[in-house]
Amino acid sequence: MEGGRQHLVPAAPPGQPQGESLQLLLRRSREAKNCAYCPYSRFPVGAALLTAGGEIFSGCNVENACYSLGMCAERTAIQKAISEGHTSFKAMAISSDMRDFITPCGACRQVMREFGTDWDVYLTKADGTYIVKRLEELLPLSFGPEDLKKV
Repeated sequence: MEGGRQHLVPAAPPGQPQGESLQLLLRRSREAKNCAYCPYSRFPVGAALLTAGGEIFSGCNVENACYSLGMCAERTAIQKAISEGHTSFKAMAISSDMRDFITPCGACRQVMREFGTDWDVYLTKADGTYIVKRLEELLPLSFGPEDLKKV
């Protein structure tokens, strides 16, 4: 245990967030959660996305009275990064108030997949513990841009 937080992941591979940069990514996802607009579900979610260039883009869920128009935190963060010219990502941290590890929904997994499978997703609990999964683990046998070239 480090600072009262249990870390359930092995050392990060080279090029992946570690130490202070990992703690910053996790903190930014928690901070984004606090900005969530979720008056209907009362289920705030925050995400922080680390680009290959080292920048972090955060996002939160934004609900709408027309439920299907709501946006998840993960997709918000990705769209912010894309709108600033970033398309290569190293990692994403996701935060919620759940006692279990938060996982991205299927739509978010597919949007994340658009930008490759070789990046880490940090799934957190409300108490700050986390596990890390590769995107390819969260969406096995996935369909991506390269599959359109096989036709």
